[in-house]
Amino acid sequence: MPGAARAKDELRDLEKEISACRICVEEPLAAPLPHEPRPVIQLSDQARICICGQAPGTRVHKSGRPFTDPSGDRLRQWMGVDADTFYDATKVAIVPMGLCFPGLDSKGGDLPPRRECRAHWHDRIFAAMPQIELILVIGQYAQAYHLGRDKKKSLTETVGNWREYLEADRQPAVVPMPHPSWRNNSWLKKNAWFESELLPMLQQKIARLL
Repeated sequence: MPGAARAKDELRDLEKEISACRICVEEPLAAPLPHEPRPVIQLSDQARICICGQAPGTRVHKSGRPFTDPSGDRLRQWMGVDADTFYDATKVAIVPMGLCFPGLDSKGGDLPPRRECRAHWHDRIFAAMPQIELILVIGQYAQAYHLGRDKKKSLTETVGNWREYLEADRQPAVVPMPHPSWRNNSWLKKNAWFESELLPMLQQKIARLL
């Protein structure tokens, strides 16, 4: 079997494994997932761009499709792409740090991504997608995984040093970003450089890769 066909079959098998995953219910690292698992992910053997965010929210858990919420609308605006491009698995891969909706905390906010996902799946996932050239790392959990020791003390400092990560000539390239949630509106107002400096660079880079 030619290498490309073998890689495609291996990725398809991995996706089937992930879709059937019940680790956080049957072998949890802490309290079990409080509902039936529903992994939401978009893998690809062709996409050169990957979005790595936090975890599905309630709307995405219901739809089974990543970023089907206002945050997704804003993220697509930031990237300069339409929904057809965003959901085309030959162009964009989507790998959240938590593959399932983690549930809500006592205040009604989303719980952190399940640790089981990172421990069991993420190294395998990215090893199976060596063609990725650009990863958008959204939020502190994705930044901790993809930047490791190079992650700064705060999200603002990490995102503010985006040029440092690009100049380091990482393979794939990594661009740190805040979450596109409305909860970050005040952050965006305080950090106007994000929209005036980082986003134009990001959109140009994405356009070239597409």
